[in-house]
Amino acid sequence: MNILQIIPGSGGSFYCGNCLRDDKFHLAMKKQGHEVTKIPMYLPLFSDEHDLNEIPVFYGAISIYLKQLYPIFRHAPAWIDRLLNSAPMLKLAASMAGSTNAKGLEEMTVSMLMGEEGKQKEELNRMVNWMAEYLKPDVIHLSNALLLGLAPKLKQEFPNAILVCSLQDEDVWVDAMKDSFRNKIWALMSSKATHLDAFVAVSDFYARVSIEKMSLAKEKVFTNHLGVDPDEYTFTAPNTKARNIGYISRMCEANGFDLMVDAFMELKKDHNFNDVKLILTGGSTGDDKTIIKQVRHKLKEKKLLEQVEFHEDFDGAGRHDFFKKVRMISVPVRNGEAFGLYLLESMASGVPVVQPNLGAFPEIVEKSKGGIIYKNNTAKELAKALKELLKEENKLQELAVTARKGVEKGFNIYTQTDQLIEIYRKLKN
Repeated sequence: MNILQIIPGSGGSFYCGNCLRDDKFHLAMKKQGHEVTKIPMYLPLFSDEHDLNEIPVFYGAISIYLKQLYPIFRHAPAWIDRLLNSAPMLKLAASMAGSTNAKGLEEMTVSMLMGEEGKQKEELNRMVNWMAEYLKPDVIHLSNALLLGLAPKLKQEFPNAILVCSLQDEDVWVDAMKDSFRNKIWALMSSKATHLDAFVAVSDFYARVSIEKMSLAKEKVFTNHLGVDPDEYTFTAPNTKARNIGYISRMCEANGFDLMVDAFMELKKDHNFNDVKLILTGGSTGDDKTIIKQVRHKLKEKKLLEQVEFHEDFDGAGRHDFFKKVRMISVPVRNGEAFGLYLLESMASGVPVVQPNLGAFPEIVEKSKGGIIYKNNTAKELAKALKELLKEENKLQELAVTARKGVEKGFNIYTQTDQLIEIYRKLKN
């Protein structure tokens, strides 16, 4: 089966769960002998992306942004596009990613969802022409529903291919937009969804959210949890590590970065936890500079800055080093999340998770038995949950073991990939 993944990249400036999700499925399918190609959009997936010379980045972030704002760029010579989409320029764009956010990009989001009627139609044609020349896909898998503007053209040009779309946290982007655009964007996504053969949600929770938000036919929506390769993660028993707690995600308000720090400060009021340190990792974007500065200032005021480590390297080996340092992690995402791949990475490393009762977190913890759920997502409630687990050495040890086993049994990337391939086959037949 010849499978094509179309994936927006982050350029490696922060921990991008969607990028990692798609990359892990890509690698697992390749190892299982499937023909699979990934086409990056906007930016490379990661800062060290090795295949940029083989496969171009379509809809280059700088190029489409300029074309959206300044019509003159839509008629610029081809060499200008090549310059804007060159590796050095994309690397620069990745370093600046996040200097804009959902608010302010409403018109571009609408334009992208309009596809052939949008302002990026030349880029859509360029992508489709490249695919027609180099690939003959049996399956085209879109990374998220914000790419549904591609669907009509893809279905027209590749009528024999199955067209599938993952569903993960589109609401985080769309619902942050101005009221005047929000309903229009959901309606556009709903209308473009008719061109899809199926949707694959990353959790039962987010399948329900998507069906409601996009008015999707229930029979078109499948759930396939994410996965990791347990063999890529080293189990380290908690009692061999210092009493450190960790946070691993983009350091932003939405992900509860400041909540985690506030919980740590609350915990440190108890002298029984004088030795406990907080280790933060996951990277940041331009938009996050203010909150990071504020957090550092608060820690300095409380004379706790030296007890907090900003672990800079969150990619590859650096991420594994992080898990070796912490006994437990928490990412108190303010409104919950569709999944959270970092939970699997933590649990596979023998690091239990402490998560709020929001989004898909209860679903993941229930299936894995690799952590605890606390009710109210406040700094005090989180601090209380962290304290209780730090005090119960035996429970912490048990959770570490069950966390690892839970990933091996319920969230193995090869099992999840088999299930995804089976969805493709059912649709093909």
